Amino acid sequence: MSKNLDITLLLDFYGDLLTEKQRTFISYYYNDDLSLAEIAANEGITRQGVRDAIKRAESQLVNMENRLGLVARFENMKSGLGEIIEVSDEIAAYNRKNTLSKEINDATAKIKAVAGMLLAEDYS
Repeated sequence: MSKNLDITLLLDFYGDLLTEKQRTFISYYYNDDLSLAEIAANEGITRQGVRDAIKRAESQLVNMENRLGLVARFENMKSGLGEIIEVSDEIAAYNRKNTLSKEINDATAKIKAVAGMLLAEDYS
């Protein structure tokens, strides 16, 4: 995962714990792709002031993830749900080739639907 995507994901999870100014600056920088100079001009402060605020915010976001691990757990959950869907498809394919059980077919369809619904939810 690229650094920009990492910070953006951390911002989604922990952004509300930053100060409003930090959240604004880091959002401008990562989400809106503004340069430090553009943010500084818009906010009426120095480029160095913007850089310092962004670096502090990045550090706080990484520190929060190191302590809480919410993003890592989220990524593990997404991976696990993907595996559940794959295995459900394999069971359904085996059932179609060998046993033709309606109950197995219905159960695998339900498992896949629930896992897909959980995977599609926005947890941030």
